[in-house]
Amino acid sequence: MAFDMGGTSTDVAHYAGEYERSFETEVAGIRMRAPMMHIHTVAAGGGSILHFEAGRYRVGPDSAGANPGPAGYRRGGPLTVTDANILLGKLPSFPHVFGPEGNLPLDQDRVRQLFTELAEQINTNTGDNRTPEQVAEGFLAVAVENMAAAIKKISVQKGYDVSQYSLCCYGAASGQHACAVADRLGVKRILLHPLAGVLSAYGMGLADVRLLKEQALELSWQETSLTDLQSIIASLEQQGRQEMLAQHIDADCIEATGRLRLRYQGTDTALSVMFADKETMFDEFQSKYKQQFGFVYQGKPLVIEAASVEVIGLSERVEDRQFYAEHPHDQPLLVTRVFMQNAFYQAPVYRREQLIAGVPIPGPAIIIEPTSTIVIDPDWQGEITAQQDLILSRVQTKARQHILASSAPDPVMLEIFNKLFMSIAEQMGFVLQNTAHSVNIKERLDFSCAIFDGEGQLVANAPHIPVHLGSMGESVQALLRAERATMQDGDVYLLNSPYHGGTHLPDITVITPVYKDGELWFFVASRGHHADVGGIAPGSMPSDSRDIETEGVLSSGMKIVSAGLFQEQQVRNWLLSGKYPARNPEQNIADLQAQIAANQKGLQELKHMVDSYSLATVRAYMQHVQDNAEAAVRHVLKSLSGGQFVYCMDDGVEIAVTIAVNRQAGTATIDFSGTSKQSAGNFNAPSAVCKAAVLYVFRTLVQHDIPLNAGCLKPLEIIIPEGSLLNPRYPAAVVAGNVETSQYIVDALYGALGVLAGSQGTMNNLSFGNGQYQYYETICGGVGAGADFDGCDAVHTHMTNSRITDPEILEWRFPVLLEEFSIRSGSGGAGRRKGGNGVRRRIRFMEPMTVSVLSSHRLKPTFAVNGAEPGKCGRNTVILKNGTIKNLPGCAQIEVQAGDVIQIETPGGGGYG
Repeated sequence: MAFDMGGTSTDVAHYAGEYERSFETEVAGIRMRAPMMHIHTVAAGGGSILHFEAGRYRVGPDSAGANPGPAGYRRGGPLTVTDANILLGKLPSFPHVFGPEGNLPLDQDRVRQLFTELAEQINTNTGDNRTPEQVAEGFLAVAVENMAAAIKKISVQKGYDVSQYSLCCYGAASGQHACAVADRLGVKRILLHPLAGVLSAYGMGLADVRLLKEQALELSWQETSLTDLQSIIASLEQQGRQEMLAQHIDADCIEATGRLRLRYQGTDTALSVMFADKETMFDEFQSKYKQQFGFVYQGKPLVIEAASVEVIGLSERVEDRQFYAEHPHDQPLLVTRVFMQNAFYQAPVYRREQLIAGVPIPGPAIIIEPTSTIVIDPDWQGEITAQQDLILSRVQTKARQHILASSAPDPVMLEIFNKLFMSIAEQMGFVLQNTAHSVNIKERLDFSCAIFDGEGQLVANAPHIPVHLGSMGESVQALLRAERATMQDGDVYLLNSPYHGGTHLPDITVITPVYKDGELWFFVASRGHHADVGGIAPGSMPSDSRDIETEGVLSSGMKIVSAGLFQEQQVRNWLLSGKYPARNPEQNIADLQAQIAANQKGLQELKHMVDSYSLATVRAYMQHVQDNAEAAVRHVLKSLSGGQFVYCMDDGVEIAVTIAVNRQAGTATIDFSGTSKQSAGNFNAPSAVCKAAVLYVFRTLVQHDIPLNAGCLKPLEIIIPEGSLLNPRYPAAVVAGNVETSQYIVDALYGALGVLAGSQGTMNNLSFGNGQYQYYETICGGVGAGADFDGCDAVHTHMTNSRITDPEILEWRFPVLLEEFSIRSGSGGAGRRKGGNGVRRRIRFMEPMTVSVLSSHRLKPTFAVNGAEPGKCGRNTVILKNGTIKNLPGCAQIEVQAGDVIQIETPGGGGYG
């Protein structure tokens, strides 16, 4: 595991004999599909700024940079990770390069003064009476957790056992944190190169010249001969060798390796295998797929997505390297006082060149070198090899952490548990995305994962779909009420009823109770939008449903795994039940199995957490993180003013809300009395959706980085009249309530508070299909403006956070052509701050299809604030093959023929002022 920690960030990578590449990478929020080294970066470096906010220690993501740099650099900088190491005595022999003349040492007095002031502030706010050294060590623990989480993303999430790896550390700051990061991961061996502090620069100097030649194939594995593949690889290799020769690389120094990217038909996850005979390549693919996803498909055809050849121009190698002149002797340069593991130690300080090969150096100890400082923690030892590498090894098993499960949280552990809970939910999401079959989950990311305490209260979630996360707790609690007496270890349940915490029927929640020795500990759950669960329209998003039966199959709680055995026939029977059964039960079952696998990952990680910290501690911090979120919301409420708002929808029904704030108590009452009665149509929103919208809005008002959990709702009293549009009775149709009415609720809440103009107020739901294909997407639009910012163009807003399907994937999977996807200029409302623009999306059908559109703000525009202009309404049209243009209402279901085009123009956001 490569661990490169510098001044502003930490880069991590996995290496097991070959370089790993990523074929889809996100940089600064932009997704790029191009091969590059698979390196994960987090904002945690020596210059990361230390914060104490909302009762928690936080490190970064902001950095002091090189100027002004850390507080100890004598340029008036803030406290940083480097300053924590200065205070703790871990940088005892730093060069004298500071001050106006560049000849002064680190400013240790300034660092101590600032940490003393910070310790006093923490004590005043929390009653936590720590010394400055304990405060500094607490911040380092948080930084270490951030870095360990980054390494887990590129290792544990992919099925690698990191305890079997060495941690290869480089970058000037890595040596001070190497042992602590290794301990968080269970790694027992650390490698530090003689030039570790500048290893990236040294490595660039030695790097081979590499180029990648690639050809997209999309060929059937079964129908493509090895001879044909050999011809393709040979052609790519020849092209690469010619390009390498043009760079003046000697022909004798050129090597080449061929690869194929294979995937199962109907999936999008391609894995790279070394080019060999077909049997070897097939076995390697199966092995890699099982390692990453935990299963392989039996009898599923393979597709050869692409062939590639990496051509390598070898650089000169220096075999007998000597990085520094050795002056071996066993006497330390000095002995310094250092604070580690909540205690002071007398640690010997050595220069690297004086260390004797093969002689162990027990920790605590510090090793200094021209480009870095290395800290050996207690229970670790260091040893120089004959090649001048430094190997650190853990010599005693790490003891279990003893943290008191007290009523008052430790502010350091509060932040660490926040990160741990969030990391578990993210790992669940990674498994679900990678193992799911449908475009909805795998490509559009229309899913959510979360963990809950033993009473079904939301503890933490990954940043997935807001409308899912705020309502999943209701589903877990409904299941707990119904099944508590019969629930047991090894069981997994399915639920999609909107009258039991669900949203709409395609959103299926899979819930796994976490047991140990017969005792119910926690719950993990995942909710995914399935491509079809029956109903009168393909995609299960009918525009004209009038009762729940016409929207698909319904379950208020069904056991789908019993004592560890998947109940496939029972699930299949349910999917094929009712008047309007599911159209593609095989795909549903594949996605349900992915959700089960995601939950299993969460279950394993929670049990591992209990093994590390104890059940009492984990339970206590599940409550503490909720209490912390509650306190943050109360703090915001003390500065808010209430208000009221009535929002009229396109069909004339109204959402009315009054927000009354008690500033002194830090509470609020959100009263939806006056909202229209339950509708005969499908815009009814279950009460769980309404509560999710409230949770989302008040969470966004909190500026601190807190998780979205049940604590956010504790200061809020929510009144939703029964039988209203926002709390309908069975068998009301609800399919649009989750996707459309939820958006109106959010905008109405922001309108009552006067903080944000109306956003596009719709998800612009488009679904199409026939007997063979089913597809569903939501389309982005404009965001409402605020008092000091313009609204964004062309993004998903508020209660949805899904990703639009890539054009290539859309056109590979379905008989359609995406003809236009552009920003709809001028659709955002004008004002001092302008609203964001919507988009225009045109899709041409190559086969007859049934098309359903569920959308809003086609008749009434989004609202503006303080005299600005509203955003433009959206518009739906069909352009027939013969050129005839037909305007569609906001909700419509039509039959299209080959050559027909649907065009969706989405609303803009309102302006502000």
